[in-house]
Amino acid sequence: MRKLVHYVATTLDGFIAGPDGADPTGPGGFWPIQQDYIAHLVAEYPETLPVQARQALSVTAEGTRFDTVLEGRRSYEIGLAAGVPDAYPHLRHLVFSRTLTESPAPAVELVADDPVATVRKLKEEDGKDIWLLGGAELAGSLYGEIDTLILKVAPLTIGDGIPLFSRKAAFDPRLWTLTDHTALGSGAVFLTYERAGD
Repeated sequence: MRKLVHYVATTLDGFIAGPDGADPTGPGGFWPIQQDYIAHLVAEYPETLPVQARQALSVTAEGTRFDTVLEGRRSYEIGLAAGVPDAYPHLRHLVFSRTLTESPAPAVELVADDPVATVRKLKEEDGKDIWLLGGAELAGSLYGEIDTLILKVAPLTIGDGIPLFSRKAAFDPRLWTLTDHTALGSGAVFLTYERAGD
């Protein structure tokens, strides 16, 4: 069965973006993007690079982890505002929204249905794992369905912002087993956790 993998960048204090929700890696962003970080993404997670980065870095690798990406409307609109209607044309791209009625890109699938029911159906299909890109609202609604966490932890604190999971996530303590870790010279750490007991 396919797994739902929350693969996400986070600060040391558990935030994925600043209070305004803007792209922290975009122009004027505060996120540190070092050369060893980019090299690690290219080597280990090439399918998670958006199309512009893949083109700039001449990345053509299909990747071995994911063939589907899930995104909430707010996260998706960050790309739209930058003029990128489909940042992941090399993946099946689902955007969860009850307000968008027409997809700005032919290959982007708009989903107004319950995210949990949708993910359960996706898990039953053949294929690679499913990448939960974000944001916090979608991650919060899918909290109980996440099988794997891959946290890209930046050596950074910001004090306040958008948390890893929205405050709407149910209180449901879960244990996770660390199954892999990579520490980069620049201070970023990649941590992989599997849900304990599965």
